[in-house]
Amino acid sequence: MNILLVRVSSLGDVVHNMPMVADILRHFPDAHIDWVVEESYVNLVKLNSGVREVIPFALRRWRKSLLSAPTRAEMRAFVRRLRAQAYNYVFDTQGLLKTGIVMQLARLAPGGKRVGLANGTEGSGYEGASRIFHSMSVPVDLRTHGVLRGRLVAAAALGYPVNTPADFMLREPDFPQAPAWLPDVPYAAFFHATARAAKQWAPANWIETARLLHARGMPVLLAWGSDAERQAAQQLAEQMPNARVLPKLSMMEAVLFARRAALAIGVDTGLTHIAAAYNRPTIELYCDSPRWKTEGDWSPNIINLGDQGSPPDVAQVEAAIMTLLGAPENARATRAGPA
Repeated sequence: MNILLVRVSSLGDVVHNMPMVADILRHFPDAHIDWVVEESYVNLVKLNSGVREVIPFALRRWRKSLLSAPTRAEMRAFVRRLRAQAYNYVFDTQGLLKTGIVMQLARLAPGGKRVGLANGTEGSGYEGASRIFHSMSVPVDLRTHGVLRGRLVAAAALGYPVNTPADFMLREPDFPQAPAWLPDVPYAAFFHATARAAKQWAPANWIETARLLHARGMPVLLAWGSDAERQAAQQLAEQMPNARVLPKLSMMEAVLFARRAALAIGVDTGLTHIAAAYNRPTIELYCDSPRWKTEGDWSPNIINLGDQGSPPDVAQVEAAIMTLLGAPENARATRAGPA
């Protein structure tokens, strides 16, 4: 059975779509699964050990030069590659007009089906016009978790229950040698940056949390993706006793950074969700987005704090650190008393 997944963006949503692959292979071990994704996330999807082929989709770049000959040649090559394989099922779990068109362009095997969402969830960017491309539309509750949506679509089409924790099937990125910035001691990854200011956690909270980790002897590393985020990271690090701002990371370096963290603390953003997908000890901070949409609910290694309009405080984060890492060594020694 040949299956095509269409989930082109964004970073966190691509990660949350991955448990579909494990579900399908659990019930159909001989299935071949391909995936259409924006070109910037191709290497990320290639880390999923259950995906056979990743087909790059470059609409974001093509839009800048739709009438140019090189762009049109690339678009024709994309369609040829998309149609090289006949698929028994094509799943669009994004529910946009553009992803519906990609679904329609894919070639079906005799009796094949195009399957997608019958409706969006609360606050999603779902476009109802995408249903015109479906052979089968799967309804979901208005408050269905981002991971569960895709799993339910595949389960409804293929006839199996969703009754296991999410499995992301993610390998660690392969580097010939460890990057120079990667510490050889356990470290905490702070994912402080996000595009929407309201989703950010107060700088004073990050600083106080870093001091808590300093008492444990754990260094803090801060990643960034833009000049503004780099400046914010530097301002934070200047007030932290144990922090270092990383250099500009490639996508795969950022994934490795999340994968190797002894503790990840982050707002509702893609790299936080990657750490959670690897089941690293992760504290997800929800400040201005609904927790039900993306909270890590598949592992006891993940603690979700706060909610839309109710940011967590440092005391909650400190308690979560204690749960995930235990008491600091000096605190244990104090409780134990003299030998």
